[in-house]
Amino acid sequence: MLVKIYPENPNPKEIDRIVEILRNDGVVIYPTDGVYAFGCALSSLKAIERIKTIRGKRDDELTIVCDGLSCISEYARVDNGQFRIMKRNLPGPFTFILQASSRVPVKALGRRKTVAVRYPANNIPVAIVEGLGVPMVTASVKDPDEVTEYTTDPELIHERYARQVDAVIDGGYGSVVPTTLVDLISGEPEILREGGGDLA
Repeated sequence: MLVKIYPENPNPKEIDRIVEILRNDGVVIYPTDGVYAFGCALSSLKAIERIKTIRGKRDDELTIVCDGLSCISEYARVDNGQFRIMKRNLPGPFTFILQASSRVPVKALGRRKTVAVRYPANNIPVAIVEGLGVPMVTASVKDPDEVTEYTTDPELIHERYARQVDAVIDGGYGSVVPTTLVDLISGEPEILREGGGDLA
């Protein structure tokens, strides 16, 4: 199923359709302010396993998408310094690595104690998470060494993954530039991957 949603003003009915899919252990592909990504509800371990299978991802390569800094503070341990850095840079094309809080299901973390968090500057995933009431677990559609047209064109993404996911959201052409990955565990930001954002 290909669902057209405009990032500037996401249609609440279409957002509700996607939320309903996610509440029923569904997996969707959606646009971010970086590349298109797979998404599912953090509360659905079944759907998390589906994303891992589709992408061949390990536990330590999954990220959660939040709808604001207060949501991030629920699922990660955030001190004042970390909060200030995130407040300056979010929403935006950044992924921050933090200590996970007890709100993150153990089965979603695997062996790690950290969590990678995002608060994108795209209204579509933010509206989905707001409606869902829990973060989305997410993994990029593309690999860093695999930049092809199918990773940016939602219709081609749909052609490729229609049988593996429950819906693909057409939010316009995506980017091939990933997020900037920043480790905040030590307190001092360490950039692990240069991407779409310049850390302020």
